[in-house]
Amino acid sequence: MVAKRIQPHVILVPYPSQGHINPLLQFAKRLASKGVKSTIATTKYTINSISSPNISVESISDGFDECGFTQAQNTDVFLKSFRENGSRSLSQIITKYENSRHPISCIVYDSFFPWALDVAKKHEIYGASFFTNSVTVCAVFAHIHHGTLSLPVKMDQNEPILLPHLPCLYPNDVPGFIKEPQSYPAYLAMKMSQFSNLENADWIFDNSFQELEGEIARGVSEFWPAKLIGPMVPSSYLDGRIENDKGYGASLWKPLSEECVNWLKTKPKKSVIYISFGSMVSLAQKQIEEIAYALIGSNMDFLWVVRDIEKCKLPKGFIESTIGKGLIVSWCNQLETLANQAIGCFVTHCGWNSTLEGLSLGVPMVAMPQFSDQMTDAKFIDEIWEIGVRPKLDEMLGIVKREELLFCLKEVMEGEKSYEIRKNATKWRDLAKKTVSEGGSSDKAINEFVESLNLV
Repeated sequence: MVAKRIQPHVILVPYPSQGHINPLLQFAKRLASKGVKSTIATTKYTINSISSPNISVESISDGFDECGFTQAQNTDVFLKSFRENGSRSLSQIITKYENSRHPISCIVYDSFFPWALDVAKKHEIYGASFFTNSVTVCAVFAHIHHGTLSLPVKMDQNEPILLPHLPCLYPNDVPGFIKEPQSYPAYLAMKMSQFSNLENADWIFDNSFQELEGEIARGVSEFWPAKLIGPMVPSSYLDGRIENDKGYGASLWKPLSEECVNWLKTKPKKSVIYISFGSMVSLAQKQIEEIAYALIGSNMDFLWVVRDIEKCKLPKGFIESTIGKGLIVSWCNQLETLANQAIGCFVTHCGWNSTLEGLSLGVPMVAMPQFSDQMTDAKFIDEIWEIGVRPKLDEMLGIVKREELLFCLKEVMEGEKSYEIRKNATKWRDLAKKTVSEGGSSDKAINEFVESLNLV
């Protein structure tokens, strides 16, 4: 009698923020659609925000079970506590499943958690690191880790960083803290820790795809041999092969979808400017004012996500003066919004998830990066993929002034470049769909991973 093959079981461990939970949860859904039992292990204060068919959820502890980092108040304290408590509680979950019908065969862990690989090796199961940044950003840090780029990175305004297979990167194209490591020491340490034991990982995954950054990935494959399996965007917006997959299935905020959708129904095709700076960015009051006046000057319809705590930064009387022309909400379903035919462009902070969402849905972008990897993503949006424009900062004020933003909005929405930008946006949208469809490069990479698990 032939023994029945045990269904492979993967547990995925995201960093507990929206931008990290979403891509790992989407990867879990991709794996589940291919016959892999998938479980998300997340912190006790985020567990109730996750709800997705066919995905199990387990809780792990970061030592601050009421509200995580907000409770810890200190990055070093939080990460040290997460390493100790997370390792223990993750190990307990693996032990719990050992003698069940579904023993865990692999931990796919957020690259911010290299300690999860130690847990995998302790239990003699596979460990796979999942990077949530672009390949380009990962390549820069991989070069720093391997000594081919030294910290602090000394840069002249006219002399770029030159690294194999990467475009020229000027000071405004790289995270500020690699030029001034002392400015964000805890965050830099977390970025570098991703590589601390990476040579022991059985797989390395990145949320990008071959057509987008394959050449760059091949250029660092000797010391960062990542499999590109993205874009990790819900299937309904790409290949449609996962039934009813219209959202990530995780939200730490309550989106005002109905209000946004009903308002957008009243607007012509490609007429609305959508502005959102993500869940983490806090803009200076002067920058918010400049955006507001640029929108007034454009005389275009706009949908602007402004968190409740930021609304006091808007110019006095702005909301009242733009009724009918603009809608300001505290949060909305970004994918649903970007997919709406009324959206003409996306003013974005260039976080990698937002960048991939805009690209996957073929929406032209106005790139306004604020910090970290967003600077590099903005360069690619503007210069490499040519799916948007990047306003120039006022060097004295360190913000984008209204005249510059207004120029860029008009250029993307109705200027001479708008035709080429839209054509490129459509091209990249089609390539994103192709790569996750059956036989596409990302689909093949995921299938290879699943086949390896089935051999266990």
